Amino acid sequence: MRKPDPKLATITNPQAWDQSHGTYISGRASIDGVDAVAVEMERKWGCDRLRLIVSREMRERFDRQRYKLSMAIRNGTLIEVQTECQRMMFAWAALDTEATGTGKPQLVPEVWEIALEDGTVAAIVQTAAEAHKVVTDGRRTAVYTLDEIGRLLHAFPQVAKLKKLYPGASVERVEKTIRDPLNDIRQATGFDDPLDDLFGVHTVN
Repeated sequence: MRKPDPKLATITNPQAWDQSHGTYISGRASIDGVDAVAVEMERKWGCDRLRLIVSREMRERFDRQRYKLSMAIRNGTLIEVQTECQRMMFAWAALDTEATGTGKPQLVPEVWEIALEDGTVAAIVQTAAEAHKVVTDGRRTAVYTLDEIGRLLHAFPQVAKLKKLYPGASVERVEKTIRDPLNDIRQATGFDDPLDDLFGVHTVN
């Protein structure tokens, strides 16, 4: 069974989709379908990148649908979960269509590789979005982003000790990722507006 998100208040629903093995399997089948589409979109456009390269209006509609699906999974009935999963798949398709139609480029990562003494390969990319696009071709490859390398250097300052012998301009911390707005929502409530079906999908019968 799923673990409740401590950031969101959960209200017990006796008709919740996961209250029996049968309804859980049915709901999980729909959720897994959404997850498969999300993985496909990440492979095509990069991790967490697609929602950022579409219009503001489309991004808002997409985030609202993600929230509605999240609430259905946490406390919805089987019909609600199936309906919001279907809408979520339409939402992914809408983002993909807009990004393609406006000529947004698919992500082609620039990868630097170095063979390590133990026979493994370290692949270095700039962002997490690019990391998801790296193909290892069956090799024992570990992918590192520049942000991860920065954290490693901070955790093991002796690695960069020699660099400190050459003082220069200091670099202030730069935010390299864009926060997911849903992570800041702590109270599980509905929207304060009448928007419901954001992507033109009707309730599953």
